[in-house]
Amino acid sequence: MIRVVLADDQTVVRAGFRALLDLTDDLVVVAEAADGAQAVELARTTRPDVVLMDIRMPGVDGLEATRRIAADPRLDAVAVLVLTTYEADEYVFEALRGGAAGFLLKDVDPDDLREGIRTVAAGRSLLAPTVTRRVIEEFARLTAPREPARERLAPLTGREREVLALVGRGLSNDEVGTRLFMSPLTAKTHVSRLLAKLGARDRAQLVVVAYETGLVRPGES
Repeated sequence: MIRVVLADDQTVVRAGFRALLDLTDDLVVVAEAADGAQAVELARTTRPDVVLMDIRMPGVDGLEATRRIAADPRLDAVAVLVLTTYEADEYVFEALRGGAAGFLLKDVDPDDLREGIRTVAAGRSLLAPTVTRRVIEEFARLTAPREPARERLAPLTGREREVLALVGRGLSNDEVGTRLFMSPLTAKTHVSRLLAKLGARDRAQLVVVAYETGLVRPGES
């Protein structure tokens, strides 16, 4: 069973998601939170596989709650799946930067919701890299690179920087392998090393790092 915590300040929204997930054999709602602080506490006490997290909540919002969960080593196995009202939401970028595994629109199709939860529970980013990139690129245009590239990228080998740049441009492991004349397994190994060296939780965060350090710039393909 995939264990889920629902975090949304609207009771009717939580009830709707619970009713939907209760009809699914492999998903179970173990707790509900009305704000971000409660979501973090419930994540710590129930250790779910996934927190379905609304962004806009009173007090501690979903962004801060996501950061707290991602920063807690005890919650390494907990994936945060962010819910938003519309796709072009600046807070989605911040959520991905803070450690969210992906995002869904609140009016998501029920089957897509179920599959999204299963995807992040399995340790994968929810979104196709090109979709994640589109969201990140839109808001990367508004700001200069946030982190000094030399310092953040210092632990990486030249080959790892090449792989990171291609991941940042939305390429899959197979496509990275083809571009760099290596097997998909070797590309996957490089991605795993990038996650470890950069302290990133998933592939979506690698895309964020690529933009924040200026390794990839908006509009590049």
